[in-house]
Amino acid sequence: MNNVPPLDLTSQYEQIGDEIAAAVQKVLASGGYIGGPAVKAFEREFADYTGVSECVGCNSGTDALILALRALKIGPGDEVITTPFTFFASAEVISAVGATPVFVDIDPATFNMDVDRIETAITEKTKAIMPVHIFGQPVDMTRVMAIANHHNLAVVEDCAQAVGAEWESRKVGSIGHVGCFSFYPTKNLGACGDGGAVTTNDPELAATMRMLKEHGQSSRYFYEEIGYNSRLDAIQAVILSIKLRYLDTWNSQRRAIAELYNEFLSRVPGVAIPQELPKAKGVWNQYTIRLTNSEDTSPSPGEFRDSVRAKLQESGIGSMVYYPLPLHLQPVYKSLGYQPGQLPAAESVCREVLSLPMFPELSGDRQERVIYGLKDCLARSVK
Repeated sequence: MNNVPPLDLTSQYEQIGDEIAAAVQKVLASGGYIGGPAVKAFEREFADYTGVSECVGCNSGTDALILALRALKIGPGDEVITTPFTFFASAEVISAVGATPVFVDIDPATFNMDVDRIETAITEKTKAIMPVHIFGQPVDMTRVMAIANHHNLAVVEDCAQAVGAEWESRKVGSIGHVGCFSFYPTKNLGACGDGGAVTTNDPELAATMRMLKEHGQSSRYFYEEIGYNSRLDAIQAVILSIKLRYLDTWNSQRRAIAELYNEFLSRVPGVAIPQELPKAKGVWNQYTIRLTNSEDTSPSPGEFRDSVRAKLQESGIGSMVYYPLPLHLQPVYKSLGYQPGQLPAAESVCREVLSLPMFPELSGDRQERVIYGLKDCLARSVK
């Protein structure tokens, strides 16, 4: 049986493997493995692509967020508003710098933070807003920036899943004060290992982040702050430079796949398809539906969704659950005092979400198999 995986990195490598091998071999032969011209070239290329003046390469998307928060002088006693429906790193980094994450509920149609709820969460301790462009769908950055400017708050865009996405024809990562990107292999622009970058139009912030990622070193062996060892390797930089040339094509293919999913699944009872805001241009790192037949109201993963997923797996169709438990109910954040039912949209979505296969090379035949396989599994799972 020709199984359909949730993602496939090998097909992409088959297309550009020769280019990558040649570039990597050149770096290996050079002896320059950390920093150097390859990293500087990628930073310039990515800054130009994103539409900003500065790009700082680093070790991961998580480190990108930490560097941004540190450069913005956010620390103990401060609060940062963010979403409970995201990968743990988005909140983890806030805690890592000594600040407190404050979660606001989400819009279940887009999975992004509900912008209407931001102002009610602002206190005298609030220093920043961290919108997460989840699954590659941009948050309404016009309203986020208006709120931030009115309250004199910094905006850190978590663009880990959204490289190339646009809000009002501007690339995400160019709208807030800082944009933070992950180049984890499964991202739309993925390295062959870990990697990340921070974008900004503020040269002082960029200089601070460059210092922090090099152990807080202002010049060789002179240290201004306690920093990190968070450098983007030269090998990863040349790989990313090659892939960046293909990114818009791959993102267009993802959009076409999402449109076909939307066309067929919008008519399936019990399936809520993801929504894209009118001024947004998403890049569909994930295609995530909600299965709304469930009557489960517990904060734990939904039995109905898991039943459908198991049947899909039996049929050779892979899927993923992003995310089974919202961050405000994670054990590590018990001390923050959030209770089940406090952020109902995020809790409901975590019981319902299922991410279907999504990668640029997903053929029409295989996508059709996913669609009809899902319909069959839903029919067999309805009680």
